Amino acid sequence: MTDPLHTDLLALALEAARRAGELLRDGRPADLAVAATKSSPIDVVTEMDIAAEKLITGLISAHRPDDGFLGEEGASSEGSSGIRWVIDPLDGTVNYLYGLPTWAVSIAAEQDGETVVGVVEIPMRGETYRAVRGGGARATTARAGERTLACRPPAPLDQSLVSTGFNYVAEVRAHQADVAQRLIPLLRDIRRSGSAAVDLCDVAAGRLDGYYERGLHPWDLAAGDLIAREAGALTGGRPGERPAHDLAIAATPAVFEPLQRLLEDFGAWHD
Repeated sequence: MTDPLHTDLLALALEAARRAGELLRDGRPADLAVAATKSSPIDVVTEMDIAAEKLITGLISAHRPDDGFLGEEGASSEGSSGIRWVIDPLDGTVNYLYGLPTWAVSIAAEQDGETVVGVVEIPMRGETYRAVRGGGARATTARAGERTLACRPPAPLDQSLVSTGFNYVAEVRAHQADVAQRLIPLLRDIRRSGSAAVDLCDVAAGRLDGYYERGLHPWDLAAGDLIAREAGALTGGRPGERPAHDLAIAATPAVFEPLQRLLEDFGAWHD
């Protein structure tokens, strides 16, 4: 039976993610991508990012004033309730800037340091993903309605589709490209969506066999990691470790260990 507190946290996360997604979708200037290399559109994206985070923290605080926050755009408070919200108001900023649909609002609730609720809203795909610890993962989509999520059936690594991401630091990106180049011949193929939250949900939904990335922050993966795990995926970092800034991996049980072993052998976690 789901903890009533977790049910309340889920409802609040869903409402906050929905409202933030609408703000970002409806508030994006139609011509934002026209001058995508100039400072003005980047400033607009930053303003939208901050506005979405303020909307989320304001809504949650109005209902739960004693909770803490950790947000990409600076929200940081300890709180006194044992609940902390981990928020990425706009995951996939470059996609948003260029008018690509793969961006998301990610909201997770931690209880005493453990993630218990995760919500990822993907407005341009009309999809909402959610999970409660121990209660499975579900998605609501404009086309298919509501469904329970399950990761893909077992497949060997050479028949697996895996996604990854690349850092903005040139030296790190070059190393990540080298790792990807070594992996590609061993996989069906590699994808790159530009949003960690979306990739994690795609693992949960059975659209990917696996995902890995170096350089993620807690707000990038808190919600998506729970959603993937509750859909049956395995998640972790380096062998024996949890997902972390050094390395985060999510994959089907059949793919996780061989993918993790290759990433360790290739030194995916360091320069």
